[in-house]
Amino acid sequence: MAEKATTTQQVENQYEGMFLLGPSGADAEKAIAIVRGMIEKHGGKIQVIKRWDERKLAFEVNKQKRGTYIIAFFKALGAAITPLERDVKLSEEVLRVLITSADHLNETEMAAVEPQPIAPPVERNPWDRDAMGVYGGGGGGGGGSGGGGYRENRPARGPRREETADAGFDKD
Repeated sequence: MAEKATTTQQVENQYEGMFLLGPSGADAEKAIAIVRGMIEKHGGKIQVIKRWDERKLAFEVNKQKRGTYIIAFFKALGAAITPLERDVKLSEEVLRVLITSADHLNETEMAAVEPQPIAPPVERNPWDRDAMGVYGGGGGGGGGSGGGGYRENRPARGPRREETADAGFDKD
């Protein structure tokens, strides 16, 4: 039997990588150099890379409360993504990474990516529950008078168990 000569053509895909760096990311040039080195180490070709933002984290990651986000758009082989993510996990500088496909973006859309501003929290008094109520506002937690909220909209309950039990059954 003759063996077929198979040619495997490896296609480079376009990816978007969001890298979260700890205190080493305070200097933008140093942070970009760290991310660029990781991507190019695995054969990636960077299209756009920039410092996205520095923010307070929602929760501590490796005992860090603040982080610098670096966004990178690059082309790489699909097989290079797993080793890249592995290197990030082993790295002490990069706290987290999220790599997604970015085939739908063109060069100008990549360059135009900017962070969204953080919206300030809406200030309201703790006794103003109308805006916070899930079931139509009004009273607090449950029964009583004064509008319990969601129970008013429910259909009537069925008969109780005692009413549906067999008439010939004695509890004696």
